[in-house]
Amino acid sequence: MTFDETLDQAFKARLPLLYVETSEEMRLQEAVARVAGALRKPRALWTWTASVGLVDHEGTAIANTTNPVRALDHALGVQDDAVFFFCDLHAFLGAEHRPGDPAVIRKIREAAADFRGAEQSKTLMISAPVRVIPAEIDKVTTLLDFPLPGRAELRALLDSMIQSNSDGGVTVDAEEKELEQLVQAALGLTMLEAENALARAMVDDARLTKDDVAIVLEEKRQTVRKAGLLEFVDSHVDLDQIGGLNNLKRWLSRREGAWLSKAEEYGLPAPKGVLITGVPGCGKSLTAKATAASWGVPLLRLDIGKVFSGLVGSSEQNLRTAIATAEATAPCVLWVDEIEKGFSGNTQGSGQLDSGTSSRVFGYFLTWMQEKSKPVFVVATANNIEALPPEFMRKGRFDEIFFVDLPTQSEREQIWAIQIAKNATEANGLSPLATDAAALTTLATASDDFSGAEIEQSVVGAMYEGFANDRPVSPEDLAQAVATMVPLAVTQSERIAAIRAWASMRAVLATGSEDIVDDEKAAPAKSAEPEKLPSRRGGRTVDF
Repeated sequence: MTFDETLDQAFKARLPLLYVETSEEMRLQEAVARVAGALRKPRALWTWTASVGLVDHEGTAIANTTNPVRALDHALGVQDDAVFFFCDLHAFLGAEHRPGDPAVIRKIREAAADFRGAEQSKTLMISAPVRVIPAEIDKVTTLLDFPLPGRAELRALLDSMIQSNSDGGVTVDAEEKELEQLVQAALGLTMLEAENALARAMVDDARLTKDDVAIVLEEKRQTVRKAGLLEFVDSHVDLDQIGGLNNLKRWLSRREGAWLSKAEEYGLPAPKGVLITGVPGCGKSLTAKATAASWGVPLLRLDIGKVFSGLVGSSEQNLRTAIATAEATAPCVLWVDEIEKGFSGNTQGSGQLDSGTSSRVFGYFLTWMQEKSKPVFVVATANNIEALPPEFMRKGRFDEIFFVDLPTQSEREQIWAIQIAKNATEANGLSPLATDAAALTTLATASDDFSGAEIEQSVVGAMYEGFANDRPVSPEDLAQAVATMVPLAVTQSERIAAIRAWASMRAVLATGSEDIVDDEKAAPAKSAEPEKLPSRRGGRTVDF
């Protein structure tokens, strides 16, 4: 049901007091005027602000009505069908540590009671950017949700701006699909924010192109920063810049664009998210960053630790605020790193020392994951997935669970090439090694059971060696860095074996079968020593 339909029902039911939490005052007022004027018995729209006072439907300000009590007194005496639209009345209703104005609250109660039984059809509507409803008027207040502008409204805005600026030297150099991406990027912004962002995109270089999506996303960054609970993460790494993990990358690539109107017309629901577990340092967090960059959507990082607060009830509100911010920024990727650290205590039920706060927060998050309809793609990473409660991994909350194991021989070669190329400069002389197949194969073989992070640090260690000796980095420096590093596979072998055992039947292996086959072919060439770790591949080898 649309907002106009809900409001129409509220007016026809003669609900006396409506409260709408929104910062889009003018857009809401336009909707109220539209619905009130379309009723069988149209209602006049009166407005009130603390600076001007009460203004009738003809635009005439009523004297001495800047005080809300006087304004409500005047409204009580109006003998016509009307809607009284009060802006920012929440300032008189109190706050967490500040009581409200008793006279104003009392007058609202009297107005609601009078409107309910009046011969005329009258409604008091409060528009405010925050929700403040004192207990005295809680039972007579009806909350209405005013949605942010949808795709159709934003497309109409974009078309009108293109039309009005067509004679002003602004060139549209974007195809229909790219214009839709601009509209999609603006979803989650208020109409004013979207207009400002699109105006900036147009005046930036007097051209409207697909590259202007970044300018629109910058406006979303401001929205996220104002909320304070989420971190807007810049990511310049796409999926092609991740070594290996081909199965996971294929799965993610097939879901790109699944939130666009074309997918909606196809009947395809937006993907919910993915849970990535596995060996630390093997690319779980990097995949979250690369997913957002490849899809061209914002990446928001949720720190569960910020959600929990000392005040009673504030943790639940913090999570609601964080989720609302993410949904307002949609389509986006919501990255929850090391999620087990935030929710692991719930494996013991609600008998914690926090009076059940963790359980309530966890329950709210689970419900949202199950029921969410906005295109917020959740990428949750976990190193110790056994600490998570079983209900967290039920189908319907995450689309898939992937296990990231230590890289295979083929994947290590890719990672070495990527890390060497990333750090190569003219001074350190690494560039030729990035394309030297023989050198890469030698390094990959020497670094058996190394994680991607350990390979990266090996490159950095070799660079320190070359820099200290005032010369380019040599293959010997890289080999020495590998030889002196003790990998996590050795120091934490029991823990990794346990992770693999858990994932063997519960998760899909992120590594593609083609890399596993290559690794098995290369196995005879390795040392004859027994493998350090049992169950070399922890997840199910299902290809996408």
